[in-house]
Amino acid sequence: MSTIEHSVDVDVPLRTAYNQWTQFETFPRFMEGVQRVDRPQSNLTHWITRFGGVTREFDAEIVEQRPDERLVWRSLHDPRHTGTVTFHSLGEGSCRVDLRLDFTPQGLVERAGDGLGVLRRRVCGDLECFKQFIEAQGRETGQWRGAIDGGHVLPDSGQKQPHVPTWPTG
Repeated sequence: MSTIEHSVDVDVPLRTAYNQWTQFETFPRFMEGVQRVDRPQSNLTHWITRFGGVTREFDAEIVEQRPDERLVWRSLHDPRHTGTVTFHSLGEGSCRVDLRLDFTPQGLVERAGDGLGVLRRRVCGDLECFKQFIEAQGRETGQWRGAIDGGHVLPDSGQKQPHVPTWPTG
């Protein structure tokens, strides 16, 4: 197993950086090799990536999400990985984003790329591109402020609940 850790200081308020990170659909705009990310459920993302000529699809479960603090995920199948991103205020208009990614390279190409530091450079570069993206935007493109614990969305986590019609009785 390999671990990559990287931090970046971002010149936007913590809430703005966190809110943008919850917009997985925008990841292809700043993550090289990420073709598409969908969020079919509040605690589930579906990824399509292309690295080194190899296209992969996988699902990742959001295990923990605490607004303005952290987001933790794990892949549900190959390529196996887990990750944590945390957000720390550096003052009113800036924050630090810390990323940790633990993964098991699959196959000869990924093991070689890991050994040569290719994957580390890509992940670190993607975090730097996130910084450039959100600073250029100046504001988030959306937000998801729900809380998740143990892979379960907490019911009173500040999310708008769907309207359920009630029928009169009698």
